[in-house]
Amino acid sequence: GSVKGRRSSKHAMSDWMEIEKQRGISVTSSVMQFNYDGYCINILDTPGHQDFSEDTYRTLMAADSAVMVIDSSKGVEAQTKKLFQVCVMRHIPIFTFNNKLDREAKNTYELLDEIEEVLGISTCPINWPIGSGKNFKGIYDRYTKKITRFYSSKTAGKGVSSVEVELGDPSVDDLIEKENHDILAEEIELLDGAGSDFDIDRVLAGELTPVFFGSALTNFAVETFLKHFLSMTSVPLPRNSSIGEIDPISNDFSAFVFKIQANMNKAHRDRIAFMRICSGKYTSGMEVFHMQGNKNIRLSQPQQMMADDRKIIEEAYAGDIIGVFDPGIFSIGDTLCLSDNKFAYEDIPTFSPEHFARVRQVDTMKRKQFLKGVMQIAQEGAIQVFKEFNTGMEEIIVGVVGTLQFDVLKFRLENEYGAEIRMEPMPYEYVRWIENKNIDVTTLSVSSDTKKIKDMKDHPLLLFVHQWSIQTALDRNKGLVLSEFGR
Repeated sequence: GSVKGRRSSKHAMSDWMEIEKQRGISVTSSVMQFNYDGYCINILDTPGHQDFSEDTYRTLMAADSAVMVIDSSKGVEAQTKKLFQVCVMRHIPIFTFNNKLDREAKNTYELLDEIEEVLGISTCPINWPIGSGKNFKGIYDRYTKKITRFYSSKTAGKGVSSVEVELGDPSVDDLIEKENHDILAEEIELLDGAGSDFDIDRVLAGELTPVFFGSALTNFAVETFLKHFLSMTSVPLPRNSSIGEIDPISNDFSAFVFKIQANMNKAHRDRIAFMRICSGKYTSGMEVFHMQGNKNIRLSQPQQMMADDRKIIEEAYAGDIIGVFDPGIFSIGDTLCLSDNKFAYEDIPTFSPEHFARVRQVDTMKRKQFLKGVMQIAQEGAIQVFKEFNTGMEEIIVGVVGTLQFDVLKFRLENEYGAEIRMEPMPYEYVRWIENKNIDVTTLSVSSDTKKIKDMKDHPLLLFVHQWSIQTALDRNKGLVLSEFGR
């Protein structure tokens, strides 16, 4: 994706990794910040590809609102359903932007019905498209009662020219053609009579999604969306912790780590921990308490990001995302607070991978680089690493949410760490963490296609080929407790 700077054709690209540039898709989440109409907006841009990683799930844990971008020609896709469930779990407001209206799109009513039926959330269109594809004439804003006429541009991201008129203006027939005007009048009447009423309380509870239409590539109706979004969205939300909810307007600084990214600057082989500030104010040079490390630290060179561009900051507030240099002390989910008010934010769950492979280095002389690369990429959350009982790290098992992450692993190990690898796909599709304490995994009675492994924290797990094998393990071992999520 890209964010267009004002009065400039320069773009700050959120797809900054080399593999992203080569393939033309996002494979990791990016952090961006920009100011608009007196507001400071922090964007956590997540991959839309169906093989997105666990990084996407965790990024949603740091968000206060979600913008669900739907391809109007395709409707609700598989990955949208998964991400939507995370939003529902967190009870955050969901805003829907039906994109690519300047291309042939599904019927507008069908799109709304699909969102409601597949995702189980009510819809309330804030604006309404006038045609689509070659016949796309613009949008009608139901709240300002104005029509914005769309004029296409051949240059992506350059924006489009547009004309705005009142619905009752005599020029409307000429502007969008009389046939389109008549159709729009019928659709407005139907919407006003049968559509869901706008209810801000239902929006903030995640029960009703405001729906917008436009074209992000040409920037058409994006500014309209931003204005409505800012009038509807909430201030930074409270967060649950070990001592209860933490109020974002509290004076005491607190934050949690939701993302770690290595090698953003190849020249320095740096490692950045991304933190969501949840309360209070950060000031340059302040000392904070690292709960998981059980010690006071000074955050080194705090920065704000625009993809891979960065700037040193002197202060930041609740809702802001900052990146700090990480010498290897931070893990995803870590809490930072003040030493005289210690608490920990809720853990970020480890989501269950769906694809597995054995991974080994080709050159045994590159073992150090192989292990360093694998562990750093795992700490970023792009992969999960497992090992068999009674074995070392000569050969590991890697689990991913989407198979694209295997390609990312291979590419990054070879290009960032100089370690060539071989991967052997495994037939397993399900993994379950064993919740029972002090259990002897070797004594468990399981089916022949079940594998006993452990994660990098030495927690025992079971790998299954079939869903029914999970039930077999539970039936044969009374009292066994299995979980889809690790901690």
